[in-house]
Amino acid sequence: MEVVAVDDLSGGFVENVPDDATWREGDLRDPAFVEALWEGGRFDYVYHLGAYAAEGLSHFIRRYNYETNLVASVNLINQAIIHDAECFVFTSSIAVYGAGQLPMTEDMVPQPEDPYGVSKYAVEMDLVAAERMFGLDHVIFRPHNVYGERQNIADKYRNVIGIFMNALLNGQPMPIFGDGLQTRAFSHVADVAPIIARTPLVQAARNRTFNVGADRPYTVLELAEEVARALGLGCEIEHLPPREEVVHAYADHSKVRDVFGPPEAIDLRTGIERMARWVRERGPQSPVEFSEIEVEKNLPPSWRVAQAQLGGEA
Repeated sequence: MEVVAVDDLSGGFVENVPDDATWREGDLRDPAFVEALWEGGRFDYVYHLGAYAAEGLSHFIRRYNYETNLVASVNLINQAIIHDAECFVFTSSIAVYGAGQLPMTEDMVPQPEDPYGVSKYAVEMDLVAAERMFGLDHVIFRPHNVYGERQNIADKYRNVIGIFMNALLNGQPMPIFGDGLQTRAFSHVADVAPIIARTPLVQAARNRTFNVGADRPYTVLELAEEVARALGLGCEIEHLPPREEVVHAYADHSKVRDVFGPPEAIDLRTGIERMARWVRERGPQSPVEFSEIEVEKNLPPSWRVAQAQLGGEA
């Protein structure tokens, strides 16, 4: 494939772009920029993975969340329709399911509990409508807790494994909201990206939705122990007040296995060791504060302190 890679670098790094890809820096929230992407000709396939995936923070950045995760997606879908793209591949999230649906299966009715999940489910519904009206084929993936080498570890609001690693390398304890007994299944990027990449070539996947990621859930406390072990550092933890979030979240992946037949997944210990080696080479990063908080009410105290340092309300 001839690939055009697009990002605004708000959370990614240009050095991650392969040399043989055409690179375009820009913001998908800008409809003129998105339209200009097609000036070089038609795209057969559109892969849309861009988002700000901070579920907890999305309650407090509602406008930013919907502009970034919903409006930007619609800009891209519009151009895919206008220019007759063959297939639109979209990464949604298991955040669409909400709480109390375990294991999460694709036939469940989504009940998202945060604006991030709402925005992702809205894009899913828009793609279904676009297929019916315009014949734009789509494939929707619902990944969860994806981690691995080349991930941004400086964002203190998302990517918990990166947050833990960066904290320890900076000589700080790993921050855990609540008791740490909430559970998640953590998915190495090498088990997710190859499936997404070959999706348009798998006809049986067209116009379907798939959970994708790891099967086995771990508590956040177990995760912290694995991260500390991989870095060879003490397991220092700081328990913060609990926040509003889904306590247990893990999904069934029988559907993606039936259609894609992926190899055996990388186990958590091996995946974290791989990421830890890369993080050690890169070194610790200065945590990046989010400076556009829109709703201060009920903001977790640790995030509120960060805002106070920026001159916001304490």
